[in-house]
Amino acid sequence: MSPTLLSSPLQGFTDFRFRNAFHKYFGGIDTFYAPYIRLDGKLVIKNSYQRDLQLENNMVPELIPQVMTNDADEFLFVVKYIQELGYKELNWNLGCPYPMVTKKGMGSGLICEPQRIDHILNRVHNETDVIVSMKMRMGYEHPEEILDVFPILDQYPIKNIAIHARIGKQLYNGGVNLDAFQRCTENTKHKLYYNGDITSVAKFKEMQERFPSINHFMIGRGLIADPFLPSMIKNNTTDYPSNRWQIFKEFHDTIYQEYDAALSGPTPIKMKMLGFWEYFSTSFSNPQKTLKKIKKAQNPRSYQEAVKEIFSGER
Repeated sequence: MSPTLLSSPLQGFTDFRFRNAFHKYFGGIDTFYAPYIRLDGKLVIKNSYQRDLQLENNMVPELIPQVMTNDADEFLFVVKYIQELGYKELNWNLGCPYPMVTKKGMGSGLICEPQRIDHILNRVHNETDVIVSMKMRMGYEHPEEILDVFPILDQYPIKNIAIHARIGKQLYNGGVNLDAFQRCTENTKHKLYYNGDITSVAKFKEMQERFPSINHFMIGRGLIADPFLPSMIKNNTTDYPSNRWQIFKEFHDTIYQEYDAALSGPTPIKMKMLGFWEYFSTSFSNPQKTLKKIKKAQNPRSYQEAVKEIFSGER
């Protein structure tokens, strides 16, 4: 049976412009998750979140909104908003590892508070009919933290739990903890999705063999670094298309034009594309040299010349 592949949301990267272009040029992803909505105590949805979730802006097979909060009223406010747009499911982010989030008791910093999680889920399930899914790490300090949350989660009709097989304080450093993820599969009745370090077809097969009961796999950074990866997994091949670099260049040009039109001035577009190239460059034959060329480009014209040179070098 073909695995179901999901795009993990990455703040600052996987908005509707990226998602649409990715789906058009590469495919392979069944469900995309939108980067989280965060309210910061004000019951107001920022314009950027609104644009990202507007149905007319999204050309992908399935999109699921996500919320980052530790407050039941905020959660309920976002539920109402996304339901008015026509969405039926809301994903709750208990996975974000960044200190600016976790210090406020959100993301993976909330996993150590089972009673608070219980309170929020209780209100959401009693006061709305939204479908709740979750994205989690295994804890912030320790991978056992999630095991204390499972008995509470098992009381609710949660659609699925995508687990990134690290703890929050690791950020993205060190390896994934597959033994701890195995313990997760043995300690909950809920459907689990695997997330973490799927960066190649070989890595995917390794995870598939290690966890035969899992058939949903979430890809985050690996999908940006090598956009062909999901379709290659789906087609069970390690062969790239013969026009690989042409497709990649067209994809790049599409997102560049989209972001250039949306952002004001040369500095924001340079910083935006530099963020992408920190991932893209790892797919090129000389990642360091590739990234150096992008960093040296000081204006849009020199950037375009650098990009042309990089892709020509691969062909």
